[in-house]
Amino acid sequence: MSDAATSEQPKHSIEERIGVLEELLGERFSCRAFLPKPVPRPIIERVLTDAQRTASWCNSQPWQVIIASGAEKEAFRKLMYEAAAKGGENHGDFPFPREYRGVYLERRRESGFQLYNTLGIVRGDRAAYAKQALENFNFFGAPHVAIIHTDEALGVYGAIDCGGYVGNFMLAAQALGLSTIPQAALAHHSDVIRKHFGLGDDRRVVCGISFGYGDIDHKVNSYRTSRASIPDTVTFVGD
Repeated sequence: MSDAATSEQPKHSIEERIGVLEELLGERFSCRAFLPKPVPRPIIERVLTDAQRTASWCNSQPWQVIIASGAEKEAFRKLMYEAAAKGGENHGDFPFPREYRGVYLERRRESGFQLYNTLGIVRGDRAAYAKQALENFNFFGAPHVAIIHTDEALGVYGAIDCGGYVGNFMLAAQALGLSTIPQAALAHHSDVIRKHFGLGDDRRVVCGISFGYGDIDHKVNSYRTSRASIPDTVTFVGD
């Protein structure tokens, strides 16, 4: 085939390409109710293949992923729920936020109250708040949960690379008709995760991702969080 013939083949326009990305970003949300229908393995593997293209420092690709499904997921769910229901101290491998202040606290509260209002939870009902928080450890009914972990020696930058992986995992899943929710809450019990899956002492748990087919008609999935504007988050310097 000549170069001329190749150049004449139709190509996706820039607007079409960015349009697809914007559509996926606009559609994605943190799903908190899933259908029990399992995702076929080829679809899961396609999500993983696409997410593997994530950029990382020195191409280290530090993420390792455990995906629990079926009976293995259910055994893990029971273990995590039991650990969370007992309360106790945080056993996360990375420091959690010391506090939310200013606009970060405002955004956190807005998101929380959207959830509680949607579920009919009265403001200030701490018992109901705690009960809803425990749903993290039921994986919100998702048929699959992914645990993302990294190498201890890579420190916080290994975790940052894993964050990029999580974002691309969710976008790939969205493109394939799946719903997801990233869960830092699961990392509160990194000690339980490490023991259950036999992870070495050199592994650090970053977060979990519950995923599957979202129950789109469930009321908990009916709201969407807001996003800050460019002036709120970006400073331009120079022309």
